[in-house]
Amino acid sequence: MAHTAGKPRPIDERRAQFQRYKDDVKKRGKPFYPYAMFHDTVMSLVVVSVIVGLATIWKWTSFGPHHDGTHQGLLGPEYTARADPGTTNFVPRPDWYFYFLFYLLRIFKWPETVFLGTVGVPNILLVLLLALPFIDLRRERRLSRRPVAVVAAVLTILSMAVLTWKGATAREALASEVVADVPNWVKAEKLPAAAIPGAKLFAESGCTACHTYLTSGGSALGAPDLTAIGSQHLGIDFQIRHLKCPSCVNSGSPMPKFESLGETRLHALAVFLEASKGKQ
Repeated sequence: MAHTAGKPRPIDERRAQFQRYKDDVKKRGKPFYPYAMFHDTVMSLVVVSVIVGLATIWKWTSFGPHHDGTHQGLLGPEYTARADPGTTNFVPRPDWYFYFLFYLLRIFKWPETVFLGTVGVPNILLVLLLALPFIDLRRERRLSRRPVAVVAAVLTILSMAVLTWKGATAREALASEVVADVPNWVKAEKLPAAAIPGAKLFAESGCTACHTYLTSGGSALGAPDLTAIGSQHLGIDFQIRHLKCPSCVNSGSPMPKFESLGETRLHALAVFLEASKGKQ
């Protein structure tokens, strides 16, 4: 398509602008490379050195015969108490700058849409942000002349702010959506009364973070669907031993040990699992 007579082409305008920049650098300043890059490199080395120094001080000033966190160093204990996979009252939450993603996962809560919420939406928005300077080549900077860019920026900021606020104030209690599904499990599987305490414990202990049970949960690290685990007739004793030490029963199992739940709760879980024989 022919250009309007006398009007320079966009590529010619960019070349002229770059040449003006080079001329201006020669007259009044220094080019970005290598001067500014050298300063950035030096500052990066300083930051990394400080981090390494603090990590070294933390490591070598925290003395304790068992590294159990009882002996404080200059920057805190070397180790704190080990995580208890059997806890039913701890609610894991991300750092505040991931609250928006944390709440996004509450929106895309179904297993089929988790990938969209964790990878799809954030990466699509990031690609669009990186591509924007190559798409919009106008030199106009006045906000009044850039309504699309202004609206997009405002909507992005508002959506991030709302998602972060919702993620920060989201309540995660024992009466969660998974626990609320327990009556549906009982009805669908026709669970006996003796299995109901184990079903509630299964929901409260976060087992559906890795396993699938009916319509709840996921399949992290290849964890099996336990909807019909009872149809295998593994037995109460096997279930308890497996819960206490999964890798002892199935070599190489990534499942954590749940022996801290105690014999009573382990037995309740085992009864529930053995009673789970699929939809009746």
